Amino acid sequence: MTGRKIIILLLAVSFMIIPFGSSAVAKSLEHPIDNCAELMAADAVVVRPLQFVSLVTGTVFFIVSLPFSALGDNVGDAYSLMMVEPARMTFLRPLGIF
Repeated sequence: MTGRKIIILLLAVSFMIIPFGSSAVAKSLEHPIDNCAELMAADAVVVRPLQFVSLVTGTVFFIVSLPFSALGDNVGDAYSLMMVEPARMTFLRPLGIF
């Protein structure tokens, strides 16, 4: 087989496998995991501070990229992805639920 045929075969197989991965993710969202003290402690001590750092970093990058976002007419998308989502994950998500 030539290199081109191998690449085409790999692309075809990957396009057939992708829907199975998304259904597995959707299935895991139907039945949330049981919350426990260890998950809550790890969330409070490790994950939340990292998410707060992510929020601060996203805010800095949003401000720096604001002129370019305004030129590209996607300020709302940039705001949502760089500030709203990290803030929601930091402050509104239940403790221990990832």
